[in-house]
Amino acid sequence: MPLQTDLLGKVSETLGSARTVEQLTRPLLELLELVTGLESTYLTHIDAGAGMQTIVFSRNSRTMQIPEGLSVPWGDTLCKRALEEGRSYTEDVGACWGDSEAAKALGIQTYASTPVYLGREHLYGTLCAASSDRRPLTPQGQHTLTLFSTLIGQQLERERLLEDLQKANAALETESATDALTGLPNRRCALAEL
Repeated sequence: MPLQTDLLGKVSETLGSARTVEQLTRPLLELLELVTGLESTYLTHIDAGAGMQTIVFSRNSRTMQIPEGLSVPWGDTLCKRALEEGRSYTEDVGACWGDSEAAKALGIQTYASTPVYLGREHLYGTLCAASSDRRPLTPQGQHTLTLFSTLIGQQLERERLLEDLQKANAALETESATDALTGLPNRRCALAEL
């Protein structure tokens, strides 16, 4: 119970103070490591058009090092395989996906992930936890992984909506200062300049 209370307090504090995806994600990765016991936790972004997956933020506490900025072909990732198979966890990556070069290079033995969505349908990436040794994933660890991916997805969506709103406001401001027929500055623009 003390871990749950402490976890809830830290999540509440993070949600209350985070203004960016990074400010939200970094503390959640630390908490995810604490709950799952896995040595690396990370957020990825998937660029399906380019066929690449990139590690956006990571936390590495022991031997395994999954570096931020690492890009790997999407087709070779454990994330893609897990999504396609509906398998969110394995403690024997070699037996499940032994042909993954990225997993071999990173030394991943235990792997857990969940998708991160923008809105309800657009796949942004994945939230993952991994370890170089075999470790079980508790139901609490799985629930935490899912909760954190939802929170990160909501923050990403808020940032996207805010950016869209700022672009729309800039376009409206430009339109209100321009004559629609000639494209020249209008009377409102001239008065504002004066």
